[in-house]
Amino acid sequence: MQMPISLVATESLPSWQDILSQCVEDPAELLHQLQLSPDLLPAAVEACKLFPLRVPQPFLSRIEPGNLQDPLLQQILPLGAELETVSGFSQDPLGEKAANPVPGLIHKYKGRVLLVLTGACAINCRYCFRRHFPYQDNRLGPEQWQQILEYIRADNTIHEVIFSGGDPLATPDSRFFRLLDDLEKIPHLKRLRIHSRLPIMIPQRITDTFCRRLRDSRLNTVMVIHANHANELDTEVAAALQLLRDQQITLLNQAVLLKGVNDSLEALVKLCERVFELGVLPYYLFTLDRVAGAAHFEVAEHEAQQLLGQLQATLPGYLVPRLAKEIAGEPSKTLILSTT
Repeated sequence: MQMPISLVATESLPSWQDILSQCVEDPAELLHQLQLSPDLLPAAVEACKLFPLRVPQPFLSRIEPGNLQDPLLQQILPLGAELETVSGFSQDPLGEKAANPVPGLIHKYKGRVLLVLTGACAINCRYCFRRHFPYQDNRLGPEQWQQILEYIRADNTIHEVIFSGGDPLATPDSRFFRLLDDLEKIPHLKRLRIHSRLPIMIPQRITDTFCRRLRDSRLNTVMVIHANHANELDTEVAAALQLLRDQQITLLNQAVLLKGVNDSLEALVKLCERVFELGVLPYYLFTLDRVAGAAHFEVAEHEAQQLLGQLQATLPGYLVPRLAKEIAGEPSKTLILSTT
């Protein structure tokens, strides 16, 4: 008889911290593991000088060896295209520097603030809009954390805190829980939102202990995962998401529309249906944030609008994510309507 996931003995299995510490960071090793041509190495090495390679083994295991067009590979393979300077692409496409009043805190939208818990990630997505973010200036030491708490306490219009990064779930439980303890003491806070790729990249990160702490929080907790393609969502990811669902955590998915990854009706339908099958509601489909080094991922806005119209004609409304873009200085995300 198969044992429930929370009861399976784990002594012989690597911890999520072990998996995180053993990410592939050498482009030669990446090409070797995935049986890709060594001809790709020189450009990959140059691209990694601008933005390092980092990918965990659970994600690598979902990539088809030898398939240069694999949609998961496309998200993590360093390319020479990243070295090109393209007009309209910048190091701070969302204007976060101007909305960074104290280290580690970004306050762009009314009623909520974003906290950069860590610069660490399980994966360096090549299209990451924070690939140039000054994490060294936003480290959360004890002094910086007290400044953040004072900032939030002083503004009773702030009702929601967003944990981001890097990836906030790269933070160990002990530290994560201490930060949560402090925030729960601020009366006007109502919600905690966690944006993370760890449930996808390293599903072992989602443990019973972690889920129970979120369940017991007085803050209403929302977990926003980030899956761009249905192939990212294997049985281990499904089990991790089930642990969160068992504790009544609201689960949403946001994706980025990426050329060569999910810029087809078939790919988007499969993604939306798969995340909903796992108890996650499709939330946002973002057009590419125009960060320097990622121009080769961009899908033209009129193509995005056409895809949205096709999605609306194919799926029930609750399975269609909102197509949106973020414009620096605007008070909210900007929704993009279909052309139909």
